[in-house]
Amino acid sequence: MARIGTRVALLGAAAALTAVQIAVTLPASAAEEKQWVALGDSYTAGVIRAAGDTFEVPRDGCERTDRSYPQVIDRDFGGLFELTNVSCGAATIETITDRAQDPIGRHLPPISADPGYPFPAVPPQSEAVGPGTDVITVGVGGNTLGFADILMKCPTLGAEAEGKGTPCKDALGSGIQARLDKVSTEYDRMLIVLHERAPKAKILAVGYPTIIPNDASKCTYGDLTQFGTITQGDLAWLRTDVLDPLNQAIEKSAGTQDYADFVDLSPSSQNHSVCDNTKWVEGFITLPDQLSFVHPNALGHRNAADHIEEALLNTLTTN
Repeated sequence: MARIGTRVALLGAAAALTAVQIAVTLPASAAEEKQWVALGDSYTAGVIRAAGDTFEVPRDGCERTDRSYPQVIDRDFGGLFELTNVSCGAATIETITDRAQDPIGRHLPPISADPGYPFPAVPPQSEAVGPGTDVITVGVGGNTLGFADILMKCPTLGAEAEGKGTPCKDALGSGIQARLDKVSTEYDRMLIVLHERAPKAKILAVGYPTIIPNDASKCTYGDLTQFGTITQGDLAWLRTDVLDPLNQAIEKSAGTQDYADFVDLSPSSQNHSVCDNTKWVEGFITLPDQLSFVHPNALGHRNAADHIEEALLNTLTTN
C-alpha cells in the first residue's frame, strides 16, 4: 500500500493538473469529471467531533463531517471527481441496498440527547447511484455485524468480571459466525444491486482500520479514552475473531466481482489503534468531554483518504 510520498506524487499528477494536462496524460474518457458516489456508515460519514464539524444545513441526522474522508478527498482532487456523499451514521448494509433509514444524529440516550431528534427517514443510499455513476466507494458492515451492540455489552461484562478473563467472548462468542455470515450474504447482494444500478461503475469496497492493537496489553483497563472496562482478553478476541474476520468477509465479497476492488485500511493503521499513543481511532470518549464511541478521528480519515485516493485515480486509467 502506498505511503504518504506516493499520495503526494499522485495528487501532483491529478488534482494539480489543468484539464488540458489531464487530457494529455490520461485517456480521453478520464479527462472528464467523473461521477463519484460515497456510501457508508459512520466510519465514512465521520459523525464525531474529532472528525470535524457537521456541514448539512439543515441537519439530516446522518452527521457527515467536513474532515471525513469523502470530504477530504473532494478537497484534494478539486473537481476531478464530482462527489455525492450520502453516507450516514448507523447505516447497515440493508439501508444502503434497499431499506430507508431513520438517522439518529447524536441521540444516544441515556448518554446523550440530540435536540434535532427524531429526524425524517432518508432513502436507501443505493438510490444515489445510477447509469451515469463512474465510481462508488462503500464502507459498511460493522452495524450489520452488530459491533456497536457488542461494544455496549462488553464493558458491563468486563466490569462484572473485575477485568479478568474473557466474559464477553464467553457470552457472545458462539453467535459471531452467524453475524459474519449475515454480513457476507448481504454484502454480496449489495454489490449486485449497486452494479445493476450503475453498470459502468467501479465499486471500491472500503475496509475498517485497525481499532484494537495486536498486543491488547497496550490497552488500559478502565480507561474511557480507550475501551473502558472491556478486558484485555476480550479485546484480543474482538480483534482476532470479530474485526479481522469482518474485513476478510468484505474483501472476499469484493474479490468475487470483477467490477469491485477492496481498499484495505488495516495495515497502514496498525500502530494507530485506540490504544496507541498517536491514535487514528478514538475510544469511548475524547477528552475533555466528547462522546466518540470508537470512531476514526481526522487523522484516521486522512489515512483513509490517502489510500482511497490512489484507488480512485486507478479508476481513471482502467475504466
